[in-house]
Amino acid sequence: MRATGLQVAAVLALFAAVLRSQAEVIDDVLGSLSRGASFLERQHEHINLDGVVGFLMLQAELKEAVRTWPHSDPVSWAQRSSAVALVKRLDQSFEKAVAALQQDDPKYYKEFEPLLTWSFWLIPQEWSSTDPSLVYPSTMTTECYDEHLSDKCLTLLLGTWKMNGTPCIVTKPCRDTMTRFGCPHYSLSHQLLYFMIGKMRGCTNLLKGDTRASRANITERSYQKIFCSNMMKTNQDIVRDGLTEQTVDIFIENILVCGLAGFSDFYKVDWLQHILGLQDEEVGCFGRDKNVISQIIGDELLEQLQLHRRVKRREKILPDGCSSHMTAVAVGALGGYLNYYLTEQDITKRPLS
Repeated sequence: MRATGLQVAAVLALFAAVLRSQAEVIDDVLGSLSRGASFLERQHEHINLDGVVGFLMLQAELKEAVRTWPHSDPVSWAQRSSAVALVKRLDQSFEKAVAALQQDDPKYYKEFEPLLTWSFWLIPQEWSSTDPSLVYPSTMTTECYDEHLSDKCLTLLLGTWKMNGTPCIVTKPCRDTMTRFGCPHYSLSHQLLYFMIGKMRGCTNLLKGDTRASRANITERSYQKIFCSNMMKTNQDIVRDGLTEQTVDIFIENILVCGLAGFSDFYKVDWLQHILGLQDEEVGCFGRDKNVISQIIGDELLEQLQLHRRVKRREKILPDGCSSHMTAVAVGALGGYLNYYLTEQDITKRPLS
């Protein structure tokens, strides 16, 4: 009887240690996100469209986390209060950031306006895992998409290709590009985002018109699993070889988009530590190059940059040397970690076999 009691005590102690460890991780994530929010508050006028979208993904994740937060103990309740305060701060910054985007490039803003609200971004309600057997035997050495075509395909889905345009249009060039196998890096994440955005926009049967017999049984979700299985391999290779300035951005982007697509195996603890370690403690951003800080650029050149800046989705180095794109994907990925850690104990949200 005594032995049974000791076993129960040991199990309870282990469970308490796991919960305590999880609470510490959530504290780390919330602290990092608070610093990221401070960065947005200071730089809202300069962040590009990708940057704003990354923070909006974070906002969607935070709102879902607040809605489902377990109120089991005072520590958890205090953490939820921190998340609520973070949501309010981000809401205030978004109004200014979106207004700046609209002023900087009205045409570009209009084309992607549907993405510029947190409610567009759906949060996973169940989890699945990637499949190593879906990894391509070989991949291309160069990207196999062009950003102009990618943008065009997205505006056709969103219905913003013209005033009051019909949404959910899939042209053959778009379908062929977005379902092409063997693509690397950013091409993969754009292919995945295409299917995710189509689903979130309410488009059904994006694959209609694909008459290839070899693709007859591949569903939209199948494509997402294929892409994320290959993105998982990419990330594993990057970690094996050591993160570099050239690979860290795509490493974090893969975690963000595949996590948002519901693949929980991207939320690895050691990968979280990699992301947290990349944040600049001074200004709260990610990917800061201290050689490009405004004092070094010089006030005159900086003024010219501000006058002639154009919002670009892919990248923008801000006056303090921060990467708009990496900061966006990092905060979005951290929001995904937060949401996953809060829901992973829920039996209905464990990975599906």
